[in-house]
Formats: sequence, C-alpha cells, structure tokens
Amino acid sequence: MDTLSTVFEVAADSYDRFMGRYSRPLAAHFIEFAGLQTGWKVLDVGAGPGALTTALVEMLGPESVAAADPSPPFVEANRERHPGVDVQLAGAEDMPFADNAFDAALAQLVVQFMTDPVAGIGEMARVTKPGGVVAACVWDYGTGRSPLSTIWAAAIEADPSVEGEGDRVGVARGQLAEVFAQAGLDAVEESEVAVTVEHESFEAWWEPMTFGVGPAGAWLARQTPDVQERVRERCRVMYPDAPGMRTAVAWAARGRSPG
Repeated sequence: MDTLSTVFEVAADSYDRFMGRYSRPLAAHFIEFAGLQTGWKVLDVGAGPGALTTALVEMLGPESVAAADPSPPFVEANRERHPGVDVQLAGAEDMPFADNAFDAALAQLVVQFMTDPVAGIGEMARVTKPGGVVAACVWDYGTGRSPLSTIWAAAIEADPSVEGEGDRVGVARGQLAEVFAQAGLDAVEESEVAVTVEHESFEAWWEPMTFGVGPAGAWLARQTPDVQERVRERCRVMYPDAPGMRTAVAWAARGRSPG
C-alpha cells in the first residue's frame, strides 16, 4: 500500500473536496464525544489541513489550540488558515510538545495511518495532563460504513488483489479501545460517531475520488482509463439514488491520561 508521503503530499484544497466534506461536519460530533470544555488547551494530532483545528479554534480560540501533521502541504495550509495556532510538522509518534502540556489531545481520522498506533496514542497521553482526555476516531471500514467503502468495494471487484483500508488498525469495533488500553490509557470508552452529508449529484460525489488523495485516490490514479471507468460505473450502480444524503460512521474512543 502507498506510504503517507505519497498519498497525502497533495494540495490542501484537493483533500478538502475529497475528505473535508465529511471531516468538517464530523469534527463537531467528535468534539462532543470527547467532552471538551471551554478554557482547555487542546492538541489536534494528524490535523491535515485543519478540519478539526477549525472547530477547536471556534470553540477555544487560537491561543488554546496546537496541531501537528507530517505532511508539509497540510501544515502550511493549516498555518495559513489558523493564525495564532501552533502548527508543527511532526508525526504522532514523536511530537515536539512538552509533557503534560495539554488538557486534551484529539486525533480525527488518523490512527489508521500511524506507523505505530500504540506509540502514537501513548505520545498523545504523554503530552496530556494526568487525567486529561485522549480521544480518536476512525471510519468504520469493518462494516462498510465509511465514506470510501463504496469505491473500495468497486476496486476489489475490479482487482481482487487490491489492498484496501479494511485491514488498518481501528477500522472495526473494539480495535481503537484495544489500542488505547495497550497504550496505558485509563477509563477507556468506545462508541460510534456519525455524520450525514448531502451530495447534489453522483458526479459531485465521484469527482474528488479522482484527485489522487489518500490510499483510495492514489490507487484509482494508477489504474488504466478502462479500469477507472469500470470502477466509476460500478460506484454509480451502488449509488443509484444520487443525489442524496450519505451517512458515514466512525468508531471513536476516549480515555484518560494516566498519572
């Protein structure tokens, strides 16, 4: 499967149209699940171009928000979009923040891309005050409720050997909670977080899939035109009622930093 350096070294606007249409509304529900409170200082881990960062700034103010991401284009975009936020170029497993620096650390749609998810969650706990909140969410690929489950199903029909995202950590029930437990978090809970997005047409849903973003987009971009068209038409069959509302579901886990 493609590495993060190849699938997320893309323009922020491309990511916004590809996944941002889901991650932006998801952020509010994820924040509610995490139980954030005004006055807290919060870290956004794997922030991308800043969908969750935006929601955190709106709630807490830029001086109370920090962010980290390993993609230079995303870091640059997040800095431009959120003046006053401390945005660092860093992966989750090794972040340039002091111990106990935050009241909470959140990771939206990123645990499945961590090189070492247990180490990444452990690092989030390190920078969070004892008793502070660590929370993460990952799309439910396990039961096919992610925004990309349709295109991956069509891809596997076209090429049964393709490696989708269904084998990544956190994509099925109980996996995130297990990672949190292995990382030493206390009072771990897991639940579902859902978001509904309206697509005005099938083409509006499909076009961002062709931008080469993420593992799905990168896979599609490598295919011959005839395979791309076959996947597109298969997706159209699976989405016969477009335009319409699409509900996507993420698994979410939260715990308390030990100490």
